[in-house]
Amino acid sequence: MTTLLHIDASVRAAKNDNPDHDSISKNIARRFIHTFREQQDIGEYIYRDVGVNPPSFITQEWIGAVFTPEHKKSAQQKHILLESDQFIAEVSKADIIVISSPMYNYGMPAQLKAWFDQVIRINKTFDFDLARGDFPLQPLLGGKTLIVITSTGEFGFEQGGIREHMSHLVPHLRSLSKYLGVTTIHEIASEYQEFADARHQQSLSNAYSQATELAQQLSNMAAE
Repeated sequence: MTTLLHIDASVRAAKNDNPDHDSISKNIARRFIHTFREQQDIGEYIYRDVGVNPPSFITQEWIGAVFTPEHKKSAQQKHILLESDQFIAEVSKADIIVISSPMYNYGMPAQLKAWFDQVIRINKTFDFDLARGDFPLQPLLGGKTLIVITSTGEFGFEQGGIREHMSHLVPHLRSLSKYLGVTTIHEIASEYQEFADARHQQSLSNAYSQATELAQQLSNMAAE
């Protein structure tokens, strides 16, 4: 049975009194989840809306607790790390991770970055060994599939696009994904939101279609 971890990062709700304020990224993610569930039973579905319920920012005390050996951690330090421990446990058990996020100021929302900061943790999701030379960090998890669903107001952030040099959302997610244990990444993007023209409608329609098709594909693979 598949364990699916779903992380939404938009500060907007999926549905609002004014539909113009509905979160695009959340609704495309919903399409993926709904289609997957139609095709395949999900053994465990874990959902976190970090946009609405943001994780704690890490602090000096958090870092001190992380680098204190396990047998020497105080009760207070263990308490400080409870949130991080929970997030890491959810990532560890997931087979598929869905992350939906808008692009804010050409990067990821602060809330999503806070989630990653809680999850990417030494001796939990990666280890460190200087014997590896210039690349001492090594992921401890593996075998996971990541679906990245993004929404942007502008366009051309893809490789070779006119705004590739301004794209700090998906490239950042790709870099961090290996510390989630991701080996396969699928990307779905909706663009042109601020232009509100036919190009946006076409991009949005394409994103929904890709979400449906990918969910069907992955559910079929899970059933094999």
